[in-house]
Amino acid sequence: MDSHEARAIAARALALVDLTNLKDDCTPAQIDALCAKAVTPYGHTAAICIWPRFIARARTLLGPESPVRIATVVNFPSGDLKLEDVLAETREAIADGADEIDLVIPYRAFMAGDQAAVTSMVEAVRAACAEPVLLKTILETGEIRDTALIRRASELAIAAGADFIKTSTGKVAVNATLEAADIMLQAIRDSRKKVGFKPAGGISSVADAGLYLRLADTILGEDWVMPSTFRFGASGLLDDILTVLGGGRSSADNTGY
Repeated sequence: MDSHEARAIAARALALVDLTNLKDDCTPAQIDALCAKAVTPYGHTAAICIWPRFIARARTLLGPESPVRIATVVNFPSGDLKLEDVLAETREAIADGADEIDLVIPYRAFMAGDQAAVTSMVEAVRAACAEPVLLKTILETGEIRDTALIRRASELAIAAGADFIKTSTGKVAVNATLEAADIMLQAIRDSRKKVGFKPAGGISSVADAGLYLRLADTILGEDWVMPSTFRFGASGLLDDILTVLGGGRSSADNTGY
């Protein structure tokens, strides 16, 4: 990948980043820094993705007119909470100022054969997310693993009203992979619905981002990817994007594709 191509990918990826801090020991000062970092000399990220306890702080920092959206997580990371607790988390997050809800589906129940658990939870949380709040559903594909089950989880989430399907929490051993992305993007294509895709976890370089963008372009067309249909869930990707846009060398500039 030459420097011109790297800069083109970096410029495209910047507006697609959900700049994330979901570290267990995240501090208010780190949230302040995250909000500041989301607005760069080259443009802004799509969103920040943070723990629910920091939403009100971030909303105050960003202000009501900020183009940077606030995403948060519910049923996270285990996917094992009771539905009523997930709904309570969701309603409180929206009241505090969240624009987007990233919901972990009950993937363990799903893997044990309970497909209805996915449908009922996604439908209920969807109902709690009044427009314009977006609902992203995290499948935890690195735990599901089986390709047919990843496809089925994608179909169930889409049918139940998800605005996005997302690969991972970033909290397990295997997070975003191109194999899972391929399955999920094909499920979106075949649904004929306006549903977005979010790979998350382990995407840290412009070269990595380019692989996912090329895959999406191939499956859904070169005009499909935009912030309303595609996000990168990442904490380190923005650093590499800014390095490349500033004329430096990517941390993975020897990685071709």
